[in-house]
Amino acid sequence: MSRIGNTPVVVPSGVTVSVTPSTMSAKGPKGQLTRSLPSHVEVSVDGDKVFVKRVNDSKPARARHGLTRSLLQNLVTGVSEGYTKSLEIIGVGYRAQSKGKVLELSLGFSHPIKYAVPEGIQIKVVKTVIHVNGIDKELVGQTAADIRRFRQPDAYKGKGVRYLGEHIRLKAGKAGSVGV
Repeated sequence: MSRIGNTPVVVPSGVTVSVTPSTMSAKGPKGQLTRSLPSHVEVSVDGDKVFVKRVNDSKPARARHGLTRSLLQNLVTGVSEGYTKSLEIIGVGYRAQSKGKVLELSLGFSHPIKYAVPEGIQIKVVKTVIHVNGIDKELVGQTAADIRRFRQPDAYKGKGVRYLGEHIRLKAGKAGSVGV
């Protein structure tokens, strides 16, 4: 029995959730999101709570029960509060600039990297910290991962782009230079 799937999604004030047989959508102060509804589950709205139920106890139904509830919770949270991922740039001469819908990164390569920001994402750069904001949790996480992938943290010095607060375990350098 899915513990996550059995918990109802509480809809905050100012947010409306509508469900059709094939889609579920949420509309709130930050915007509107729509997602297709997986098969083997039924979603019902009852006042300010939304319930997710399985059609039967087959393995696909059990697998999609908690997933559907989590996706619905992400829709509701996104349109009411939004999501933010923060990245920090560490390295001498590494920097970022936001120019409209393009993020320009200087990460030690021979050329600057120009990243086209996806629709629905806002990027704000404060010194060496990049804040990725949006209402779609999946898109915010994917955008942050794409930016991080341009220069992942180095295992020896820790230089590169990392999530804010991410701990990188550094490797030791050459063993021969320690005792000399």
